[in-house]
Amino acid sequence: MEITLKPMTREKMHEMYRGFEMDPAIFEDMTLWEHAKNYTYDPQKTDMLFDMRSAEEGSIAFAVMLDQTVIGEAGLRHFDPDTKECELSIHLQNDAVKNLGYGTQAERLAVDYAFDVLGAESVFAESLVKNTRSQHVLEKLGFRYLGEEEGFRQYRLQRKDRAWKTL
Repeated sequence: MEITLKPMTREKMHEMYRGFEMDPAIFEDMTLWEHAKNYTYDPQKTDMLFDMRSAEEGSIAFAVMLDQTVIGEAGLRHFDPDTKECELSIHLQNDAVKNLGYGTQAERLAVDYAFDVLGAESVFAESLVKNTRSQHVLEKLGFRYLGEEEGFRQYRLQRKDRAWKTL
């Protein structure tokens, strides 16, 4: 099945978080995991998150779609028109949609959007040091490892280094 990215709407964000499960790979401090692992969907918190992300200047949020179903969210954040750089982020909904290539497809589509629509020259991404699954996807897409800072591995992909063809 093919992944598409659609503009994130309030309804799609609710669909994302109704089926969301926390992943210990996104927690550096595992004492926080003990509280977060019991995540329960909260419509008010989801509305607040949507409003906060919608207000972020220079940021675009996408719903990661598998056919007509939301399976995650991807974002291009902090686009700077002067440096022509932005930051990639992605969260898949739960373990049922991980390790199937959907994250790779979604990240590739988001990077294409950054380069081909926004006119970005480079895309930055971070991953917790322990999140090897995320690092593998970034490296598979050609992101170059820059170094580590405060528990995060930092990566960058420049337009000229994009390895796949665009339409």
